[in-house]
Amino acid sequence: MPEDVLPRIAVLTTGGTIAGLPAEGLSYRAGSLPAQRLLESVPQAAKWARLSVEAVAEVGSQDVDHALWRTLAARVRALMDDGQVDGIVITHGTDTLEETAFFLHMAVQANKPVVLTGAMRPAHMPGADGPANLLDAIAAACSPAARPLGVCVLMNQTLYDAVEVQKARAEGLDAFSCRNHGPLGRVSGHQLALHPGAGQGNPAWRGAFADDSRLDAWPRVHILYAHAGMDAALLDAMLATRPDGIVVAGVGNGNASAPTWRRLQAAASEGVAVVRASRTPAGQVWPGVEVDDEQLGFIAAGGLSPQKARVLLLLALQRRDNTRQLKAHFLGI
Repeated sequence: MPEDVLPRIAVLTTGGTIAGLPAEGLSYRAGSLPAQRLLESVPQAAKWARLSVEAVAEVGSQDVDHALWRTLAARVRALMDDGQVDGIVITHGTDTLEETAFFLHMAVQANKPVVLTGAMRPAHMPGADGPANLLDAIAAACSPAARPLGVCVLMNQTLYDAVEVQKARAEGLDAFSCRNHGPLGRVSGHQLALHPGAGQGNPAWRGAFADDSRLDAWPRVHILYAHAGMDAALLDAMLATRPDGIVVAGVGNGNASAPTWRRLQAAASEGVAVVRASRTPAGQVWPGVEVDDEQLGFIAAGGLSPQKARVLLLLALQRRDNTRQLKAHFLGI
């Protein structure tokens, strides 16, 4: 294909294992490989795309923060308006990749493919998966079928939507899965094949906060992990920080101990947004099931994981949405 008709793909790098270089012993330094070196690992991509690369950050995903999210959102929004760009690939550490993908899904009105990818093995290890994932992510971003999908994640040849994707394993190349629904499709032979019914991706929350250009007055939102024999002092310490919101990673259907609910009911009455999610790897937390959300002043997270419920709550509280609006957000409407 003549070069002047090849899709134009912008590659944004943020660090992570995909850009890791060896340190002492079995360890490695995430985000150490220069951005241009990442592209040099996939020379064959030049056959089907015109590539540009820019380093946005050089961090492990455990150090991704709100400031980086703001920077990424601003850059992706600018590229959405750039007529010289047809698609975007973002390299990212895998540990918080799902949170960044969900944030961008809500914070950007993606009218072009945005594909996040990473690696489970650093570049110097045998069987490093970074080059294959990057190559497949570029192929997905080039595909006309990806244009309506919005923000997606490509790992291990599999394309996931930003709402459903989650890291389900601490190691292994098959570390990613979907929380409640199946993946969007697969890349094979550098061709994207979507599964039936996946042609529009996941519309829930897509671009819901794209009109908010500030992304600077971040509220304080914590996650409380429920477990047997919870010490109420932990929640008391959390409440002492005067949070704007708390997401409970509850047992089963988003439940927690009676002392926990009593404290959180008092917090909700004083204006703290309390969201019930589940620590389990799949399932829905519906309003009023097992817990009287209406009486206690709580909000059910639906199918969102605790970490994604926190991202949604952050954006909604930043916009100063009221309780009624918050409930509507978590129902996906």
